[in-house]
Amino acid sequence: MNLDEALQTFIEESSDLLTQMEEALILSEQSEEISEIVNVLFRAAHTIKGSAGLFGFDHIVSFTHVVESLLDRVRTAELELTSDLIALLMYSRDHIADLLEDMTPEPGNVSDELREKGDRLVEQLKCHLGSDESMPTKPNEDTSVAPNRTNCDQRPVRSENWHISLRFAPDILKNGMEPFSFLRYLSTYGDIDHVCTVPDAIPSEEKMDPEISYLGYELSFKSRAERSAIDSTFDFIRDGSQIRLIPPHADISEYIELITILPESNERVAESIRKCGSLTQEECRTALSEIQRVSAADRTQVSRSDIEASPPAPKSNPSERNATTVAKNGENRFIRVDSVKLDRLIDLIGELIIAGASTSMVARKIGVAELRESTSILSRLVEEVRNTALNLRMVQIGTIFNRFQRVVRDVSQELGKDIELIVEGAETELDKTVVERIADPLMHLVRNAIDHGIEPFELRRDRGKPDKGTVRLGAYHESGSIVIEVEDDGGGLDRDVILAKAVEKGLVSEGQSMSDHEVFNLVFEAGFSTAKEVSNLSGRGVGMDVVRRNIVDLRGSVELSSRLGEGTSVKIRLPLTLAIIDGFLVGIGNATYVLPLDMVVECIELAAWNQEVGDDKRYLNLRGEVMPYLRLHEHFGISGKIGKQRNVVVLNYAGEKFGLVVEKLMGEFQTVIKPMGKMLEKVQGISGFTILGGGDVALVLDVPGLMRQIVLEHEREEDTVH
Repeated sequence: MNLDEALQTFIEESSDLLTQMEEALILSEQSEEISEIVNVLFRAAHTIKGSAGLFGFDHIVSFTHVVESLLDRVRTAELELTSDLIALLMYSRDHIADLLEDMTPEPGNVSDELREKGDRLVEQLKCHLGSDESMPTKPNEDTSVAPNRTNCDQRPVRSENWHISLRFAPDILKNGMEPFSFLRYLSTYGDIDHVCTVPDAIPSEEKMDPEISYLGYELSFKSRAERSAIDSTFDFIRDGSQIRLIPPHADISEYIELITILPESNERVAESIRKCGSLTQEECRTALSEIQRVSAADRTQVSRSDIEASPPAPKSNPSERNATTVAKNGENRFIRVDSVKLDRLIDLIGELIIAGASTSMVARKIGVAELRESTSILSRLVEEVRNTALNLRMVQIGTIFNRFQRVVRDVSQELGKDIELIVEGAETELDKTVVERIADPLMHLVRNAIDHGIEPFELRRDRGKPDKGTVRLGAYHESGSIVIEVEDDGGGLDRDVILAKAVEKGLVSEGQSMSDHEVFNLVFEAGFSTAKEVSNLSGRGVGMDVVRRNIVDLRGSVELSSRLGEGTSVKIRLPLTLAIIDGFLVGIGNATYVLPLDMVVECIELAAWNQEVGDDKRYLNLRGEVMPYLRLHEHFGISGKIGKQRNVVVLNYAGEKFGLVVEKLMGEFQTVIKPMGKMLEKVQGISGFTILGGGDVALVLDVPGLMRQIVLEHEREEDTVH
């Protein structure tokens, strides 16, 4: 891992920690038991501060240090976590996020605006801290000194500094860590008076690996910080490293233990400690003499209990210590993978599916049984690989839903409303690309529900409603799609107001007959708004048209329903994935089309169900159920010779059935959906295309679009009748 990769990892992990902080702060407003919540906040701030220090982002370190100090006071019950303090911590969390976004290649650089904002927040934080801003302690940290292993008298040394002994893990450089970055971060707690390097572990030139850390370090460190704060500097490299801290005026027995456990010779270690200034020449001689005395006593007198006890670890050869890396206690279950790599994998699998279909076609033409069997096995394996790869890109929609807890909290406070967000189906999974692109439309819908939907509490009381309004976010799977609902229990939409505004804007003519569905869908027109006042949240008529366009771009649909005085519901339907689907091939003349297999209910012969109803024969009586259908050759204007055979593919979308009349039924087909070019992307009823095994092009039908067209035609017919 190079430095750029390590920095990117720091940014990603810090963003995750900031999300944890936000969720914990919101939870702290709703929970009475906050001890564990505060620990989560403290650990997140502590980790961000430590990581930022490694990269030299001192402005993040200094600001987060004040936040950490405040949280430490809360953790030790010296401060109460009030609503004002929660709000201040929320602003502080946002400032850290801004610092991460404003990050420049030069670690010390930060914009004047952010610097001023940070200074203001620090002043507010220090008002809660008081004049005595103590250094934070690390939770559950064992700060006890290791027991002595010698029988010498307790004699404190003269040094007023901390002594720090460092033997970094051999693979620290391979993991993207720079030893001197830890020393730089350590200096934020005090001054490093002396550093003595120990090069004994460096092997011969032919055996040297430039990515292995060989040097040891002995440091004299002047600081008034607590042991736990200094020790926290090395949290990220503790595995595989030897790190020893000895406080000022410690007993000489602690130095004796350090000399005996380090891999270098006793004389070499003692000399390095003397050069640092941690021990005087006389103290070094005393320590070495004591070690020799104890060793001589051990050789001449060994008791039975000494034999039964576990022997001390022998000194290892320094070069051997660095020859291999230290094994981890357990394997990590998760790894971070760049989403670009996953996208590339999906693209390659798509090409593999096309190549596999071509191979299967050739095998059928040749007619060799063994070859057909082999291609059948290959197709099955490709399908398994496809499903596994697609699952890699599936993420829980809760990652988006959880963001709105903060939105509801802030906006409801700004508007003076009491609103609760209820999340259902957060574990529902869909493609990561879809999740990322649906975030902004959902944000707008949630804001609309808060601003336009939920009434002020006085009006809610007059209407007999609870003071607290409710916004519900839900998600579930249905017929191969994912359905996302945004629902509120507010005032609902007024049909007459919407219609009057539409007439005023010239969207519809006065006296035009329209169904509720058509009237409510007018809110998705560009520039349409019924808000009487323009706020910083809404009212400008910009947004709902963008919401619909973004959803349609994802091959989805959006439906709006409302009841005046009771609330509004917006239902979004999206495909689970945008890349590869199981398709069902149908044909008309020389044209081939693909339908999503999940939406196909059954296939029937039109001649066998000739009980058509309606004068224009657009409805079919299927087992007592009147079902609309669409003749594809008429819809797309297909000319040329078409056979007399007619089949109906019965489809189910959004709980409604309708049929498509086609000529040929060609069976299942794994489909790689490719987008249409700019000239053809506006063609209604088509969502993309795919390449068949023989190289022919098949169009992927937009089932939701065809369904909408049938509904619109039906509504026009009813208007004509009335």
